[in-house]
Amino acid sequence: MKNKYYVVWKGRTPGIYDNWEACKKEVEGFQGALYKGFPDKESAEKAFEQGPGSVEWKTENGERRTENKKLSTSHCPFSTFIAVDAACSGNPGKMEYQGKYVVLGTESEPTMVTDLFKSPVFEYGTNNIGEFLAIVHALAWQKQKRTQIPIYSDSVNAQKWVREKKCKTKLQQNEKNEYLFELIARAEKWLHENEQWMRDNANTIPVLKWKTEIWGEIPADYGRK
Repeated sequence: MKNKYYVVWKGRTPGIYDNWEACKKEVEGFQGALYKGFPDKESAEKAFEQGPGSVEWKTENGERRTENKKLSTSHCPFSTFIAVDAACSGNPGKMEYQGKYVVLGTESEPTMVTDLFKSPVFEYGTNNIGEFLAIVHALAWQKQKRTQIPIYSDSVNAQKWVREKKCKTKLQQNEKNEYLFELIARAEKWLHENEQWMRDNANTIPVLKWKTEIWGEIPADYGRK
C-alpha cells in the first residue's frame, strides 16, 4: 500500500505531512532525522502521538519483537539508531547477522529495541563478512524506506570494507559458501551503484563504531560470548 501521510518525529519541524516532498524538506540533511510513512491519516496521528517507539518496524518475514534494555541516552550521541551484529560459530563457521532499530530510553522510559531484519544461517562464513552484509543491508533498508538513521557496528573491518565498497575477506569460496559469496557480490554491486546516494546521505546516515568498552554490548548482540 502506498504511503499517503508521513510522520516526522525528529526534523526541522516535527509533525504530519500529506506528501513525500513536504516531508523530505523537513528531514533531508537534518542530522538524526526520524520519520516514517503511513497509509492513512489516523495511523499517522496515532504514531506521532505515541512516538517512534510505538512503530512496528518489521522484518522481511513480518516478524516483530520489542525488548526493554537498560541503555539510556547517556550511552551514545544518538537517541535513535540502527544496530547491527553478526555471530559466527567457528572461524570460519556457521554465520548469521541481524539488524535492530533502537530508541534509547531516559530515566523514566525504557530503551526500545525492535527487530528490523535477520539473515538465515550460512554454513561457512566469518564474523566480519556478516557485519559487512549487515551494514549494507541496513543501508539498503534505509534507502527503500526513505529513512535517515545512524548505523552502529562493532566491526572496524566491516566499516572499512563498506567505505571501500569491497569485502576484503581472506576466506576462500567453496561449495559450502557459494551462495554467501553471491550475496557479497550483490552487496558490493549495491555499494557501487548507490555511491552517490551514500555521499549525499553521509552526514544523516553515518556508519559508526559502537564503543563496546564504554557502552557495553551493542543492542543487536547475539549474546553468545
